[in-house]
Amino acid sequence: MGKAKQTGDLGEKAVADFIASKGYIISAMNYRTKFGEIDIIAENNERILFVEVKTRSENRIIEPYEFVDPIKQNKLFVTANIYLKNNGIDLQPRFDVASVIKDKDGKIHIKYFKNAFGADSFENFRSSL
Repeated sequence: MGKAKQTGDLGEKAVADFIASKGYIISAMNYRTKFGEIDIIAENNERILFVEVKTRSENRIIEPYEFVDPIKQNKLFVTANIYLKNNGIDLQPRFDVASVIKDKDGKIHIKYFKNAFGADSFENFRSSL
């Protein structure tokens, strides 16, 4: 396994633990379709979270969350819609982004952005299908 993959897996595990500590059940990790991948899917009684995790080593010019551009967001919308349909889930969706930095000592730092991009955009996307 490459170093970048190890760092990514470490970030996803840390974020999954963080989400679980907030009372959410992790439903899936690395959910893949031919249209894209969702790193973490979690839910509680009220909502379902689709979480994109971006992990990088420290001293990067660009923050990890900045890689979640409109193209990536659209892939997440398509993949989330497939997940919801395939699993018969009718919870309120929320799209979150976790920006993870691994420092030189190996310590993980998480910046978590709730509702990072729009459920409104997702609803408009779903109604256009």
